[in-house]
Amino acid sequence: MSTAYVLINCDLGSEEKVISELKSIEGVVEVHGTFGAYDILAKVKAELVEKLRETITWKIRKIANIRSTLTLMGIQGQE
Repeated sequence: MSTAYVLINCDLGSEEKVISELKSIEGVVEVHGTFGAYDILAKVKAELVEKLRETITWKIRKIANIRSTLTLMGIQGQE
């Protein structure tokens, strides 16, 4: 199973709406609001790396009010 952590910046005041939408996406297994340089952290899992990429590119990054993302891929065997 592949894992990615997506750090998200969104428009001010839209955090709760974005978190709610993230939670409805298949493969998103955790979502947390954060303090610091990013507004939200999402943990995404999928059987195949290609499915992970599709979820991030075509579902997460298309959510309204998301300004930018940074994706960190987990290394299999170092989990």
